[in-house]
Amino acid sequence: MDLVVEDDSRVGTVYFIMNEDNVKRETGLPWMSFGSDEASPAPEGVFLKSQSHPRAYGNVARLLGHYVRDGRTATLQDAVRRLTSLPASNIGIRQRGSLKPGYYGDVVVFDPATVQDHATFQKPDQLATGVEDVFINGVQVLKDGKHSGAKPGRVVRGPGWSGWPGGGACK
Repeated sequence: MDLVVEDDSRVGTVYFIMNEDNVKRETGLPWMSFGSDEASPAPEGVFLKSQSHPRAYGNVARLLGHYVRDGRTATLQDAVRRLTSLPASNIGIRQRGSLKPGYYGDVVVFDPATVQDHATFQKPDQLATGVEDVFINGVQVLKDGKHSGAKPGRVVRGPGWSGWPGGGACK
């Protein structure tokens, strides 16, 4: 408790228990959806008071660069499906995960040849590269790799899903 009080935050832990061969095998399973349980703090200001896990900045870029492009554990098309429509369908989030009329416009424009994670356990706040443009709810929030200042994000709720504190909401 002294660490929590001193840090004015929470104490996180990292366990090195995953076997890389298992991760490679599992990234190739077509029914395995992808996601992360790490927050996405800004790499500046008060967020630098505590250290995050490298997956906060590198989770998806690592999947797309290291496993899909370099390791060829899955096709790019299938990896994108397993990052978007599959998890949305699995947890019952409507109007997300696909580009269809009437759906929210969430789009990430990236270069499959250059997408790369740079976060490490020593320097976890290193931003990934290879992502040029991001649209959230149809609003551009990243343009040419720079934040536009727009913050159109909103709480997304899945029916009956209460996996997180705060009423089962995720951002």
